[in-house]
Amino acid sequence: MHKTVPELADRWLRRTPETLSELERRVLQSTVDRKPISQDINDSLAGLQGAGDRIADAIARIGGSWTFILSFIAFLVLWIGANWWLLGRDSFDPYPFIFLNLVLSMIAALQAPVIMMSQNRQAARDRIDAAHDYEVNLKAEIEIMALHEKLDELRHSQIIGVREDIARLAEQVNSIDERLSGRQTSQ
Repeated sequence: MHKTVPELADRWLRRTPETLSELERRVLQSTVDRKPISQDINDSLAGLQGAGDRIADAIARIGGSWTFILSFIAFLVLWIGANWWLLGRDSFDPYPFIFLNLVLSMIAALQAPVIMMSQNRQAARDRIDAAHDYEVNLKAEIEIMALHEKLDELRHSQIIGVREDIARLAEQVNSIDERLSGRQTSQ
């Protein structure tokens, strides 16, 4: 395929080169250059994360796990058990466990924004993944259209070849028929 981006834009996308987005132009150029367009987005995004981003992702990963939930339930049971049953009157945090409420509020106040930061970053990553998926899908569609075009050209050339073979055979049959007709009239 020795085409240019404007020719491909008109032929397969039915658009002028001026109306193409940068992504579409890049896909068409990769088609012209016969270069793959797919890549591992995670590799390119991993280098862009700072230490805070990695910490937020780790906290979100831990804070959103069953291990964290079950261990936190165990911690609460131990806290309540130690302060209510074991220590009795000399408890560290007597019922209604005001200090425990303070600790839980502080954990929630810190954990919620960290998890939201991680979710925002994940949403941005999902948008990048979706754009890359569109890019790969568009390239695949263009390649499929190119294959269809090549198959159509191949079928057309085969039909022309068969037509020429039939015409040549018809001439040979006519020639043989004329010779046979000539022999029968001479006999």
